Amino acid sequence: MKSDLEQPKQHSGQQVQGPEHELHGERAEEFVERLITIRRHLHRNPELSGEERETTAAIRSWLEEEGVRIADEYVLRTGLVAEVGQGDGPVVALRADIDALPIQEETKLEFASQVDGKMHACGHDAHTAILIGAARLLKQRESILPGKVRLIFQPSEEKATGARQVIQSGALSDVRAVFGLHNKPDLQVGTVGIREGALMAAADGFVVKVEGVGTHAAVPEAGIDPIVVAAHIVTALQAIVSRNVGAQESAVISVTKLHSGTAWNVIPDEAILDGTVRTFDEKVRARIRERFNQVVAGVAAAYGTRATVRWIQGPPAVVNDEALASAAEQVASQIGLNSVRPLPSPAGEDFSFYQKEVPGLFLFLGTSGPHEWHHPGFDVDERALALGAHLLADLAEQALRNL
Repeated sequence: MKSDLEQPKQHSGQQVQGPEHELHGERAEEFVERLITIRRHLHRNPELSGEERETTAAIRSWLEEEGVRIADEYVLRTGLVAEVGQGDGPVVALRADIDALPIQEETKLEFASQVDGKMHACGHDAHTAILIGAARLLKQRESILPGKVRLIFQPSEEKATGARQVIQSGALSDVRAVFGLHNKPDLQVGTVGIREGALMAAADGFVVKVEGVGTHAAVPEAGIDPIVVAAHIVTALQAIVSRNVGAQESAVISVTKLHSGTAWNVIPDEAILDGTVRTFDEKVRARIRERFNQVVAGVAAAYGTRATVRWIQGPPAVVNDEALASAAEQVASQIGLNSVRPLPSPAGEDFSFYQKEVPGLFLFLGTSGPHEWHHPGFDVDERALALGAHLLADLAEQALRNL
């Protein structure tokens, strides 16, 4: 896997530095073990987007054990919102996603998924454990917090619907800044990726239906072959990026499915293809959508037929606030983390919906993983859990003081 870094990674075996200013000795060891236990419980019991009922119940129980108030006034079908802090000061939010993926696990870990066909293959179990750890740290500081920290355990990130559910609940209405993080397998533990501006891509989808005229495969001239039309559409779409997107810009168009036909000797009457478009700039996003429709219609017309496009607009690009990014670099340094500037990732993240509402910062936390996100062998180095918890807690407290 290619690294997404503009700076070299730390060498494997380098000592992991981390926060030493708050927990020491047995307390620090117990904190680490607690987060590992939580993460492994979630890993054994993955639930898909919209199905996270047992996950939600477990999170509620763990937070209540820490004395953290559950903010049930923000109603979600799955997932929950909690709060730490008192008084009428500013409100900042921390967010973790909690859903798993429909993937059969192949890690052979002792705590591997116990549910066939479902797996935490994107590390949301680690994100959840990290936020529970941050809640514990913030609860210990509650009397000195100059405001409130809202803890968002968000469902359905993988379907890009959870963030909008949280926003509709009102949980972001009085928030002044929002923070989140994602594990990064190709960053070493002890490293955090911080970047202002675009960090992750807008993730749109499409479905194209090509209308043909069916006929016997031996007499293709009697019909219109939608497979030939679809093949030319796939080829023509690739020229959009190379000829309509500037060299200093970035975009991806990938056709990932093409379905047509039922028999070897029959030309079918339709073909359906779908895929995804990834962009980092709203102007480029709009330009590609316009050209996409023109190319599909034009190619179909050239073959004497028509094709329709169903555009599936996904989350916008994750665009980080410059001031929050600068402050985060200072916080990371203070707790002994190594900051690097990552290249933007073409993966999508519905954290971006929060950033349309309030200033936000999304970080990459190094986890020294053996595989990329969504791989059946995905895993995280659990040494990163406590580091992430301290990072989120300190970011929230610092933001409250700055506000």
